[in-house]
Amino acid sequence: QVQLAESGGGWVQAGGSLRLSCVISGRTFSSYGWFRQAPGKEREFVAAIRWNGGSMDLADSVKGRFSVSRDNAKNTVYLQMNSLKPEDTAVYSCAASIYLLNTRDSQRYNSWGRGTQVTVSS
Repeated sequence: QVQLAESGGGWVQAGGSLRLSCVISGRTFSSYGWFRQAPGKEREFVAAIRWNGGSMDLADSVKGRFSVSRDNAKNTVYLQMNSLKPEDTAVYSCAASIYLLNTRDSQRYNSWGRGTQVTVSS
């Protein structure tokens, strides 16, 4: 059974940092992504990384502030978030995809975690 479990969310003041973790169990996928959804807004792509090779992609809104990485030995994907802004407040979810391409599209993902809340105060 595939499971994705996020952790690391919380409350932080603007300018602060958080690191989200996503532990994957059950199988290995080709790509992993982070998405976020703020209240009243559509889910949006944040970051993606390939499991083999580490090729990564970041949304323009987080480039220069966020980074994505993975630890194959721990079956874990990370989202390091620095210089957080109030507009980063959302539920962040990790997702797993069997595909290597078009990983900005949430429809390309096969399994999802439950999400972790990130709240950034001004």
